[in-house]
Amino acid sequence: MQNTITKTFKSDKKISYMDRGINNSFYFIEKRLAKVFKDEMESENSIFKSVSSNVIHKMAMFLTGITKRSCSIGIAGETASGKSTIAYDIINTLEAFAIEFGISDLITRINTDDYYYDRSDMVKAAGSFAEFAKHYDLDIPQALELSLMKEHIQALLGGENVYLPKYDMSGTAKREDNVTLAKPSKIIISEGLFTLTEDVVDAFDFKIYVDVSTEVQKERFYRRAAERDLGSSVDDVYKNASDKAKIHIYPTVNNADIILSGEADRQAYKNFINKVLDIVKEVHYNNVLLYCV
Repeated sequence: MQNTITKTFKSDKKISYMDRGINNSFYFIEKRLAKVFKDEMESENSIFKSVSSNVIHKMAMFLTGITKRSCSIGIAGETASGKSTIAYDIINTLEAFAIEFGISDLITRINTDDYYYDRSDMVKAAGSFAEFAKHYDLDIPQALELSLMKEHIQALLGGENVYLPKYDMSGTAKREDNVTLAKPSKIIISEGLFTLTEDVVDAFDFKIYVDVSTEVQKERFYRRAAERDLGSSVDDVYKNASDKAKIHIYPTVNNADIILSGEADRQAYKNFINKVLDIVKEVHYNNVLLYCV
C-alpha cells in the first residue's frame, strides 16, 4: 500500500491581530507534524504502512485548539495483531506526559470488549462457557452492542459523564451495565476487533488499523492460547477467528486513515508519540511568550 501523506491545506481566511497566535501555531504545528510523519515513514522499519493526507491537517486543528472539542481515536485489527499493546503504549506515554505537565483529564479509555451482550443465562443453560461457545459466535460484530458504545463515545465528546458497562471475561459471559464512571477528557481512545465497523466507526476522529502478517499473527495467537490453556480447541478457535476476520475485520481497513505495522518495535511507537508531544510543548511555550508581550 502506498504512503499517501501530502500537504493539502489551503485557507482564504484573513488573519486578524486577535487570532494571529492561533493561526501562527497552526501553520507551525502542521509543518512540524508533516516532517515528523515523513521522517518516520521514510525510516527503516517504520511504524506506518499508510497515512491518509488529511491526518496531519486534522491533528493540527486539534492540537492548536482550532477544533475545540475533545478528539476520539479508534484502533482496530484482527486478534493478536498488536492493537491492544499499541493502545496501552499510547495511553501510557500520554499519561506520563500529563503527569509531567500537570494536565488533568487528558485521556479516557473505552474497552470495546465491555460491550459484549450479556449471555450469562446461555452459559448456565449450556453448562459451561466452552459448551456455550460451540454454539454462539463471539467473533462477529453482532455479538457486541456497538451502538451503545457509539452513544457513550459521543456523549463523552459532548462533555457528558457516562457510566460504562463491564463484561466478565472469565467465562461467565455476564455484563453489568452502568458500572464504571467515565468523565469527559481531551482524548477518548478505544481498541478492539470491531472498532472500525459501520455501527461505531463514525464516532472516531482518527481511525487506526493495525496490520500484521499471517505468520506473526498466528504465532502470537498460539502462544497466547497456550497461556490461556485452550487445549485441544485451539485449532477450531483460530480457524473461526481467521474466517470471521476475513468477513468482518479485514474490510474495515478501508475505513482507516492510518495503517500501523503490528510488527514494529514497541519503543518506536512511544518515540513517535513523544516527538509529537515535543511539538505540543514548543507550541505551548511559544503561545505563552506571544500573549505575555
